[in-house]
Amino acid sequence: MVRIGISVEGTTEERFVEMVLSPYLVQKQIYVTPISMGGDVKLDRVKSELKKMANSFDYVTTFYDFYGFKGKLQEDTKGSLEQKMFNHAHKSIQAKLVPYVQMYEFEGLLFTSPTAMHASLNQLNSDADVESWASEILSQFGHDPEKINDSPQTAPSKRLENNTNYRKTTHGPNIAKQIGIAQLREKCEGFDQWLDSLEALENNQHL
Repeated sequence: MVRIGISVEGTTEERFVEMVLSPYLVQKQIYVTPISMGGDVKLDRVKSELKKMANSFDYVTTFYDFYGFKGKLQEDTKGSLEQKMFNHAHKSIQAKLVPYVQMYEFEGLLFTSPTAMHASLNQLNSDADVESWASEILSQFGHDPEKINDSPQTAPSKRLENNTNYRKTTHGPNIAKQIGIAQLREKCEGFDQWLDSLEALENNQHL
């Protein structure tokens, strides 16, 4: 058994962890608790938040959008941001920390299944249906949901908000739940590797 605190960006990610991630991981004796930052994710706030959380959990991890991370440099990548969070963290908690940044944001995961999106989002501001619309976007990015991001105007969440009846905190976790962890892991390499890292922590408890 291992207890992991997950620092998340906001309510949508908090509900995703509670509704989708937690039931999956609890079967593996991994108990996760999401703690929302309420937005405004930047290094100094992350450092303070993780230090507070570390007192209550065996390990701490993060689930922040790359798109919404404040103060990142133009040359920053997912890997460089994760390394910066690790380096910036208090030395006393680094052994308990698994930094993770979702590319490019939570809503990218939802494009894993245009069918699931269609089932929840029955309204599209065009003649096409949601499934066809989402499938076309996915194909433009090599069928990799974690690569969907052209600009701040066409990030996954903006595409959804501008073209469908998508409501972030309600539809987001519901669609992810319908997709299921297995399919998310199959289609989203970064997300899959993060879960691999969390599952390895439970194994560490028995060493």
